[in-house]
Amino acid sequence: MKPKVSIVIAAYNDPDVVMAVKSAKEQTFRDKEIILVDDGSDRNVANLILSLENQVDHLIIQENLGQSIARNRGIKRGTGKYILNWDSDDYFESDFCEKAVKILDNDSEVKIVTCKAERFNKKGPIDIYTPAGGDYTNFLVSNSALGSAIFRKADWERCGGYEENLPILGFEDWELYLNILQKGGRAAVLDEVLFHYQVRDNSTTAKIKDQKHEKFEHIIFKHRDLYFQHFDLLIRDLFQKIKNQEKEKLKISGGIEFLLGQQILAPLKFLKRKIN
Repeated sequence: MKPKVSIVIAAYNDPDVVMAVKSAKEQTFRDKEIILVDDGSDRNVANLILSLENQVDHLIIQENLGQSIARNRGIKRGTGKYILNWDSDDYFESDFCEKAVKILDNDSEVKIVTCKAERFNKKGPIDIYTPAGGDYTNFLVSNSALGSAIFRKADWERCGGYEENLPILGFEDWELYLNILQKGGRAAVLDEVLFHYQVRDNSTTAKIKDQKHEKFEHIIFKHRDLYFQHFDLLIRDLFQKIKNQEKEKLKISGGIEFLLGQQILAPLKFLKRKIN
């Protein structure tokens, strides 16, 4: 009998994959399978992943081809109606899958289910992030769902899966959601902190920080007809970002000028106190 949910975890040189697999096994939703994809990890992590083989339903080992290809291969192997995808250094609370499936089962308009997320690092919690969710218009200028979320496999197939070409890599989850929602539907956001996202200096998100505008540009050009339809929204967002950047520059320059002023005036204030 086919499972209802395929949980796909892609890993590359990440010993925290143990935590991710544990989280997958602890999901209270029982009608599931776990697919672990090793995207060409080095010997130590590869051996660690091999040691997890009896804890997952399928283990795929490939050369290092990138996160998108690893995800797509894992999803292809899966037989579930729904796909729950996440990265190997993050984890869900045990009841996320159960709550998300209930929404997907009861509302065909919901195409993606995401939730609030706690961002953390090795030192502890950082903050709570709440994605906006909503229809495709919310996804035109930013990703309004977590990169790790649950969706229907049929929608993934219809869209041709995650983009595997370099220009968009790092934003492939955002682009997939935009593809899914273009035909209608929305992303639902569970109003609970059910996901824990690890912030790391060597993560894909950190590595592409300086390329985010270029990658957004590739998404616009790939979907140029869609963005032409929403030209006003795109321009408003562009100018709002320019205004925000100018405000930040003024804050920084204002702060520096204030500090310099304080340093210059400090000796004069000291002399004045002495004279008085």
